[in-house]
Amino acid sequence: MSYRSIFKPNAFKGQTIVVTGGGSGLGRCMAHELAALGAHVVITGRNPDKLQKVEAEIREDGGSVDWRAFDIREEDKVKEAVAAIVAKHGRIHGLVNNAGGQFPQKLENISARGWDAVVRNNLTGTFLMSREVVNQSMKQYGGSIVNITADNWLGMPVMGHSGAARAGVVNFTETAALEWSVYGVRINSVAPGVIASSGMDTYDGEMKEKMKSRHREIPFNRMGTEAEISAPVVFLLSEAAAYVTGATLRVDGGSPLARPGWPMPDHDRAAEYQGFHRYEKPKVLR
Repeated sequence: MSYRSIFKPNAFKGQTIVVTGGGSGLGRCMAHELAALGAHVVITGRNPDKLQKVEAEIREDGGSVDWRAFDIREEDKVKEAVAAIVAKHGRIHGLVNNAGGQFPQKLENISARGWDAVVRNNLTGTFLMSREVVNQSMKQYGGSIVNITADNWLGMPVMGHSGAARAGVVNFTETAALEWSVYGVRINSVAPGVIASSGMDTYDGEMKEKMKSRHREIPFNRMGTEAEISAPVVFLLSEAAAYVTGATLRVDGGSPLARPGWPMPDHDRAAEYQGFHRYEKPKVLR
């Protein structure tokens, strides 16, 4: 079996695309689709074992891939990693800032250290990766960057640190789109809603139980698939999005539109796209 992408074969042939957080979840799916479309994908993360596993999967499927393990929150490590990728491949055509993470906690109980860790992971890491890829490659050749944010439009209760960071990514995207347009760099964001991905298995207790019923809060009455996030990322990286920059695309089944006073009936009318042949359902939903 192979990835069932809706995009044309070899759409990214000859291109090097970096996907942060490529060892699991959404990043793993994106890396598979981009490799299936002819790109040489460089996946990054902090866990070499996860990266090696995804590398083996992509190579088994006939794709081109390699990996680098480093922490996107560490400025010197980011500079070194981007320099090594450019030295090896000549340039970076696309960057997907997918790496991130958070833990559930009410604002009143979040320590300064916990706040900083989440903001650095979701906002600072996105900035550092983008800045270095632009300075070391895209400033000369142009390119496309896609940032992964979140459904934070009406606040993120028990995820306030992540919500603040993700909102910062949206503003950063808009500012960078303006400043870097002169280099032929496009930068956009994708904001996933509730996606049935491995990240759900990082939660426990009350949060874990809540995940099982989250679909009832969504107009589509279902969670999204990893492939439904990968597809818009691929579009924004592609030449078809040549006139799109500074935009944030919501992919959330209409979640922010749900409100008291408008019933959310149980239904199964919302079609689903599942193109990822190696998709693994989160344990919490099995």
